[in-house]
Amino acid sequence: MKDGIETSLAGLSVLVVDDEAMLRRRLAAHLEALGADVTGVETLAAARNAISALEFDFVLLDIHLPDGVGLDLLRAGTIPSSTGVVVMTAQGGVEGAVEAMRLGALDYLVKPFEPAVLPLVMRRARQARQSSRAAEHARQAEGEALFFFGDSLRPLREQLEKILAADRRLQTRLPPVLITGETGTGKSSLARWLHRHGPRAAQPIIEVNCSALPESLAESELFGHERGAFTDARNARQGLFEAAHGGTLFLDELPSLSAALQAKVLTAIEDRKIRRLGGNRQIEVDVRVIAATSRDLRRAVESGEFREDLLHRLDLFRVNLPPLRERGEDILKLAEHLLEQLCRQHRLPRRQLTAEGRRRLRAYRWPGNVRELAHELERGLVFEESATLNFAHLPGSAAQPGETQAVQGDWLNAGFRFPESGFVLEDAMNRLVQLALKQSGGNASQAARLLGVTRDFIRYRLHGDRKGNNQTSENQ
Repeated sequence: MKDGIETSLAGLSVLVVDDEAMLRRRLAAHLEALGADVTGVETLAAARNAISALEFDFVLLDIHLPDGVGLDLLRAGTIPSSTGVVVMTAQGGVEGAVEAMRLGALDYLVKPFEPAVLPLVMRRARQARQSSRAAEHARQAEGEALFFFGDSLRPLREQLEKILAADRRLQTRLPPVLITGETGTGKSSLARWLHRHGPRAAQPIIEVNCSALPESLAESELFGHERGAFTDARNARQGLFEAAHGGTLFLDELPSLSAALQAKVLTAIEDRKIRRLGGNRQIEVDVRVIAATSRDLRRAVESGEFREDLLHRLDLFRVNLPPLRERGEDILKLAEHLLEQLCRQHRLPRRQLTAEGRRRLRAYRWPGNVRELAHELERGLVFEESATLNFAHLPGSAAQPGETQAVQGDWLNAGFRFPESGFVLEDAMNRLVQLALKQSGGNASQAARLLGVTRDFIRYRLHGDRKGNNQTSENQ
């Protein structure tokens, strides 16, 4: 590091194309001193041979060469799109440099220049390549989910502020963050929030749904590949770890990766280096990893589906997102927030929630959490034609035939508070058994599975309950 500029070029391969032997050797010596692997050539023909035989991260390309114009390599597509090109031109050759940029060059240098400027130029070029790869990935990514901090998440917000304070102290080598929570609770949105409010907000955030990566492509997508690494690898390709260099890599459902890939992720986090598929050289990456999962990682470790050493490395900053059903009145605040967003998105007039609609939103259990709430609100906007939203379509919002509807003060209601006179736990347990039997059609074995108890427990509870005994079937 010199004057705040990263000077190391370790792991990068550079082709220098220039017919001035002294300048070529001087540039090569300077780049090699910074850790780069350098090949020097003096003609277009030699450059074509080098590019066909070797992979390069960057090409320093002179415009005027003995056997032609350096721009011909760009015009003909000889230089792969995965290779960054920096053009070198003499005084007065800016017009050629502009054309080179139009053809895909990332930057240009006007001769004479000091080799000491190369690290800065290479860093700019590398950032341009990262931005291109990040944009490519963003086009494939899903739209950003919505998230809202309510009063019920105040302890979580305080925890996040502590993480951000630690980030500001550290600045570099930011430790990983592990986000846990049920599907749809907003883990992706929380990862984006951490990135936007952290010291790397100006750098890219790359999001990867690991469960959606085919096993055969996962390594190439994360770590990149060299040309010829597999049948369709016609060109080298930067992986998402490289694309996230200097920023954040969000790995959603990380346990979906194979044990071998989990090991490579661990190595990348600890050593800050990766190796492309089919490659031999190590590439330095400075990435803040945020991992997320809806699974119990301790159980995944016990079952052999997740590496224990990776869990220990990720578990420094753990953030747990509570399910929507545990967020109390914040469900209604979140619904209002999402409803405003949806009305603006669909260019619809603002719709109001009726008292009955609010009750239904509050009483529903939301197994799909925030994602399901957003979908139900959108469904209401589309199918309810009145100026208000009642959510009569909401699953489970009305009593089914033969089912007892929860009444005010019933412990089945989300806002229930224990009465001063006390609560009869035995009656509640018997009622749960009856509800499970009703849902399972009177099948005692299925009811036991729903409640997470043994069939003997159901029989015991029914022994003193003649009504329940009459309804129960002995079907397996």
